[in-house]
Amino acid sequence: MENITKLKRGERGIVARLDGDARFLSRITAIGLTPGCPVEILRSEKRQPVLLYSRDTMIALSRREGEKIMLEVSA
Repeated sequence: MENITKLKRGERGIVARLDGDARFLSRITAIGLTPGCPVEILRSEKRQPVLLYSRDTMIALSRREGEKIMLEVSA
């Protein structure tokens, strides 16, 4: 398992675990990132938000938020 910030552009995975407080979990699940959903990394550059694609939506997350989302990486 890797957190979202460790992945490179074009890599894909499945959300395996969400870590964080109730406010974070509420926000993340409200935008559709739930365990089991597929994710593709569109952009992940140092000191920039992580841009990902999931469930027909582009989502931008801060690197701090991305560190709390663990993915099972697809080969």
